[in-house]
Amino acid sequence: MTSQVSSPAEQADGTVVGEQRTAAGTKDVRRLDRVIIRFAGDSGDGMQLTGDRFTSETASFGNDLSTLPNFPAEIRAPAGTLPGVSSFQLHFADHDILTPGDAPNVLVAMNPAALKANIGDLPRGAEIIVNTDEFTKRAMQKVGYDASPLEDGSLDGYHLHPVPLTTLTVEALKEFDLTRKEAERSKNMFALGLLSWMYHRPTEGTEKFLRSKFAKKPDIAAANIAAYRAGWNFGETTEDFAVSYEVAPAATAFPPGVYRNISGNLALSYGLVAASRQADLPLFLGSYPITPASDILHELSRHKNFGVRTFQAEDEIAGIGAALGAAFGGSLAVTTTSGPGVALKSETIGLAVSLELPLLIVDIQRGGPSTGLPTKTEQADLLQAMYGRNGEAPVPVVAPKTPADCFDAAVEAARIALAYRTPVFLLSDGYLANGSEPWRIPELEELPDLKVQFAQGPNHTTSDGAEVFWPFKRDPHTLARPWAVPGTPGLEHRIGGIEKQDGTGNISYDPANHDFMVRTRQAKVDGIAVPDLQVDDPDGDARLLVLGWGSTYGPITAAVRRIRKEGGRVAQAHLRHLNPFPHNLGEVLRGYDKVVIPEMNLGQLATLVRAKYLVDARSYNQVNGMPFKAEQLATALKEAIDD
Repeated sequence: MTSQVSSPAEQADGTVVGEQRTAAGTKDVRRLDRVIIRFAGDSGDGMQLTGDRFTSETASFGNDLSTLPNFPAEIRAPAGTLPGVSSFQLHFADHDILTPGDAPNVLVAMNPAALKANIGDLPRGAEIIVNTDEFTKRAMQKVGYDASPLEDGSLDGYHLHPVPLTTLTVEALKEFDLTRKEAERSKNMFALGLLSWMYHRPTEGTEKFLRSKFAKKPDIAAANIAAYRAGWNFGETTEDFAVSYEVAPAATAFPPGVYRNISGNLALSYGLVAASRQADLPLFLGSYPITPASDILHELSRHKNFGVRTFQAEDEIAGIGAALGAAFGGSLAVTTTSGPGVALKSETIGLAVSLELPLLIVDIQRGGPSTGLPTKTEQADLLQAMYGRNGEAPVPVVAPKTPADCFDAAVEAARIALAYRTPVFLLSDGYLANGSEPWRIPELEELPDLKVQFAQGPNHTTSDGAEVFWPFKRDPHTLARPWAVPGTPGLEHRIGGIEKQDGTGNISYDPANHDFMVRTRQAKVDGIAVPDLQVDDPDGDARLLVLGWGSTYGPITAAVRRIRKEGGRVAQAHLRHLNPFPHNLGEVLRGYDKVVIPEMNLGQLATLVRAKYLVDARSYNQVNGMPFKAEQLATALKEAIDD
């Protein structure tokens, strides 16, 4: 299965760069600078596993990459139906990329539903690999095909590769003691092997993964490996695939370091563990499972060796209640959820504001309202994070911009919570949570020191000379109150949701004291030290500023690059801190004639910006459960420039 490639081509544009010697003769090898592949099939066809394995091998090969898993909300959606289609899109390149790509160059369709659900996204000339065994009359009628699209000419504008994947897989596994149904389940590995041959992906990692995954079922492991190899060999020997493709490693895209492929939820989990170690505090997660946040609970439960304790509560309210109790007890406390869970947690978040204890509320946003679109992405919880509590209850808000950035955002959220004794919102979303990209593993010395000093004794002297402990006597710089661990002798104090007297913490109904405490809690959040907003404006004379937050970073940056490549001038800035805003944000906004804010909501950041800074920020919005496409944004920004 080895190949011999001749000297590289002058351009990475798909030109022939070499020859591959195979058992069937000589095949061309073409070099590409980037490829977008989408695997699609029933939710039980293993498309997420197939995409994940192709991604892992691509990462180990050294390409830059970005992924977009897309799957139904149902645990097992109806087979062969459009709502039941699961897909995984991977964009990989020999250079720096930012998005999973607008349109696939290659579609692997495991059945008629997968073809019909995805054909509209393909550009003319794209390659389509279909499993012809599934194109039965009944299966086609189920999704509205009156005639076979493989034969009626409707796919003439594409490069169609009809492959009987199921039949070939069953034939390859006939020596194994498997039923036909069991053998058919390996067809995704046959498809993975074929695509691995087409794009010169390494194979050792996948074979090692299969041996490990099915370690207790060695016959199943051997069968999957055999199907994987059969797919590779099919690519080598069939005449239908006369060309394979080479996408060189992205050698210049990454700073030196050790890299791994990582998803947003995994990076966020590692960030929480790193923050707890840097703070020298145990990490406690109180959580209730909810899509798309559950992966964090699953991952953190594996790290008891780092002092992590996870508690799967009976509901959302119990999860955050336990976390707040852990914060009172001296832990770095976290609760994870999505939009509906935030609504349920709101009263306890308000209690955390009143108690002034460090607590991380991780919201992996999804489509709403109510149950909404559990497996689709959205950015519509910003105003809920800002204001979704009774009374004046300000909470800092931090948002990562890429899957790998979820690590740094988690560390930053922990820094704010610990230094200022406040709950902090960390707003990720389904696109970041499930997407993946290369991540440079940081060196230990690059991580901030988050250690905190617990209260050890009296901190106030009364008028009669007595030394006492005041639980709400504040640090003059941060306005943070002391963190007194229960059981420390002499530091007994009252906690609760009723308003407290400044300093002493005693219950107080005094109007002037309440006014003072409300303003002090707001001043504490307003005074949080956050970096100034950085603006990317190469020529310094752009009239349009594109302002984003969260996962819109990739599509916005890709769109800006396209405009600049065509000679257009546009500036870009991206917010990590949404409460408080960077201190220079107003100055930045007033430096441009036009401001456009793309969001996957109906204009929530734009509402905040317009209200606070009185600038005519324009919204560009999308709430279809999918991330923006770069070309779509580029078109909108060009119109704004020309307006």
